[in-house]
Parts: sequence; structure tokens; C-alpha cells
Amino acid sequence: MAKLNRRSISRRTVEALKVEKDTVFWDRDVPGFGVRVYASGTKMYVVQSRTEGKSVRVTVGRHGVITADEARRRAARILNRIKAGEEPVAEPLPARLAGGPTVADLAARYMEEHVAVHCKASTAEGVQGLLDKYIVPEFGRLPLLAVERDRVVAFHARLSGVPYAANRAVAVLSRMYGMATSWGMVPDGTNPCRGVRKFPTRPRERFLTDTEFRRLGTVLDRAEADGGVSVHAVAAIRLLLLTGCRKSEILSLRWQDVDLAAGELRLADSKTGPRAVPLSPPAVRVLAELPRVADGPWVIPGQKPGTHLTNLDGPWWIVRKRAGLEEVRIHDCRHSFASRALALGESLPVIAKLLGHSQIQTTARYAHLARDSVKASAARVATSIAGDFLHVGGAAAERQSER
Repeated sequence: MAKLNRRSISRRTVEALKVEKDTVFWDRDVPGFGVRVYASGTKMYVVQSRTEGKSVRVTVGRHGVITADEARRRAARILNRIKAGEEPVAEPLPARLAGGPTVADLAARYMEEHVAVHCKASTAEGVQGLLDKYIVPEFGRLPLLAVERDRVVAFHARLSGVPYAANRAVAVLSRMYGMATSWGMVPDGTNPCRGVRKFPTRPRERFLTDTEFRRLGTVLDRAEADGGVSVHAVAAIRLLLLTGCRKSEILSLRWQDVDLAAGELRLADSKTGPRAVPLSPPAVRVLAELPRVADGPWVIPGQKPGTHLTNLDGPWWIVRKRAGLEEVRIHDCRHSFASRALALGESLPVIAKLLGHSQIQTTARYAHLARDSVKASAARVATSIAGDFLHVGGAAAERQSER
């Protein structure tokens, strides 16, 4: 029998196995114990031995429903029964592993009864993305009570290359189990995400410099003139820079929310609830000059009639590449607005109001920029005083030398 690269079958080795055609890998330590890997990605633990001159293979269980260690113990008991001349049948799975609602079932209910009711569309889209990309492929087939903490820890560890996504995926799974408890799908205390340590992450802050602002403005003018980017996409980017609004707030903006005479946007449903956004004269000019689609309600219309633009990634990729700002994200327009406000001496409470933060703690992430502004001011004052002081000192020294 082929060995498994001189290693015992374990969770890590099994999860790393990928094949183009169905293949059985056999364990080094327990003869007859193996794992059959299908081209589809399914992995089944098996036992193979001989009884009464015939080869017998018994399926132990699916990888993921039972662990490699549990499969090894079950395989050993099956082999002992074969040697004793007993019927070589697999043991029934415990009730908690054999049935009941699966993680996929919970995910569907969570989206329908919780996320769709209590979360905004942008949040729902993010949660659905985590379910589709990470959670359901990993846990979807498992009964809820079959998911153990060790597997969640291993899942989180495999996503170490994308720590932010890893933390969010575990957080969503944890909230799902919290709802499952309240819905009576699982008993209290069965959340497998409890105690999983998050990866440390740092806020990704990038602020445009004065030179970069000018370069970006030039590129936007040229892109609009040569048709490389639609006038509405250019306007959206300009409004992000001039208002500090969130991307979703600008893309979902309706003309009925715009009061150019009052110089104000009235957002009925922002991330933190209804709020008014003051418009500067440059922002008013952007909106006043923007072509309107006949009978269209949206300020930034989409390609299909009656829709608004939902994705700025393509236009932003073109603009930032031309401006030499490849590492700058569209959300950094909002950071740059806050940075410039601090540089001009605005307080954190005022900036919180401008950005639509419901809690000052959210704005406090920019506090280090405020300290930098204070230091710069202190340096300018001290330099001015020192210039006079050194001048006086120098004159005194000259008089002393004359004596």
C-alpha cells in the first residue's frame, strides 16, 4: 500500500490532499486505514482488510464530519472486529453528528430572518460574501453540533494570510450560532467560536498629500475630457473627496436628497441613520454641472435604466493608476478628508459630525494626526521665538565683545 508521504494521517495532511482522479492514501501507522480523496474534493476515511480470503473495504466516515483522530479510533475497532471474525460494519455516528440542521441551513435562515431584517444592504452583501467564500465551503455540510472549536481554530489559522477576512468570518459564524441558540436550534453553550483568538490587525490608513491631491485632480480632469472614465464616476470620486462621505452614501444618492440652494445633502438612511451633509461651494459646483438622466432619480446612475452605479472599483483603478496612486483605496478619500480637516485645525467632535460618526471613539483613530498638527504648530511657534531669542543673544554677544 502507498504510504502518505511517510506521515500519519492527520487533519493537516488530509486537508492538504488534492487529486485529479479518485485516489486512496494509506496510513503509515495503522495498516488498512486510509482516506479516499475524490476529484470533487470529498474525502472519506476507509478501512480495508481481508476476511475469509476476500478483500473487504468499509467506509468509516466523511472527513469534516468526523476528525482524523476519531476515524483512526473507529478504524482500529473495525479492524479488530474483522480479525475476530465479526461482521465488518462501521459504527453508527453519534446522534449529534448524524443529523439535524446543517451550517448551510443555519446560514440561509440567518440571512433571511436576521441579516435581511436588521442589517443594511451593504452589510448584508459583506456577510453573504463571507458565507459564500469561506464559511459554507468549510462548514456547510456539517450538522450544527458537529462543528467543534478545534476545527474553527484550524479554519481561522488557514486564513492567516487574510487576517481581516479571517476575523470577520469567525465573527459571523459566532453570531450565527448565537442566533441558532435563540432559535432553539442548538443548546446553550455550544458556540464553537468561543475563545478563538483574533489576528491582530491595524487600521489601513492612507492620506493623500497636497501633491497627490493636485495630481489626482489633474487626472480626473483629463479622464473626464477624454472619456476614459464616465462623467458620473468622476463626479462620484470628486464628491467623495469634497464631502468625506462613505462610498455607499454617494452612489445611492438621489436628487431628492440634494438641496443645492441650502448647500446640503439630506441622507435619509446613512450607516448611522439620517444625517445632513454640508456641501462646500466646489461640491455644489460638481453637482450643479452634473448631467441628469431624464426621469432618473439617481445622482450617479448605473448603465441600466433606473439603477445607480454600485461599483467604483473599475473607474478608481484607472484613475489611481494614471495618478501613480496604485496603493490608495477608494475609502482613503474619506481618510484624506479627515486628515485635511485636522491639518486645518478642526476638532475631533467637528470631524465626527462631518464624517457621520455616531461615536467620537470612531473618530479618535485620527487622534494621532491631531497630535501631529499640534506638534507642527508648536515647532512653528518655537522656531519663531528661537529666531528672535538667538538674534537678541547674538546682539548681546557682539556688545560684550566690543567692550
